[in-house]
Amino acid sequence: MKTDVEYLKYMWPMRTFLITAMGKNGKPNIIAVSFCMPVSKTPPLLTCAITKGAHSSKLIEEAKEFVVNVPTEKLNEEIDYCGCHSGRDVDKFKVTGLTPKPSRRVKSPIIDECVAHMECELRQVIETGDKKMYVGEVVEAYADEKLEKGKRAVKYAEGDFPTRVYSIRFVE
Repeated sequence: MKTDVEYLKYMWPMRTFLITAMGKNGKPNIIAVSFCMPVSKTPPLLTCAITKGAHSSKLIEEAKEFVVNVPTEKLNEEIDYCGCHSGRDVDKFKVTGLTPKPSRRVKSPIIDECVAHMECELRQVIETGDKKMYVGEVVEAYADEKLEKGKRAVKYAEGDFPTRVYSIRFVE
């Protein structure tokens, strides 16, 4: 016998990323995103699905770029905060204590506490239900040397992150 379930339940655990973007006003923002994946090796493309009404959606569309930052499990509280609060209302860098640092090729900052970064130039926006998929070409990718040498690990996110985030986020 089979029973009905929420489809996200069996898509978890997955890695959660912190996406940074900076719009025309020059104020950077962070959003926690778990729907992010590679979609092409040549050219190097990845996509992130973000709620249509999210502040970061507006910033990515203005700037035509974004950065995918890979956090460690030490940043779980910061990930939760960035996933549950809007950058329209708060400065997430200030509240979380995360450190913005200049990227190599794009204007949106990296998060210094993260262990890997993929700087992306926006190539396509695809509307999908309550989300938009932002397809970015990876123009720079770099990581903490200890991570690359296997002396540091990045784990997949676990727990009820999707339930908490999707129960409070609304499409505008």
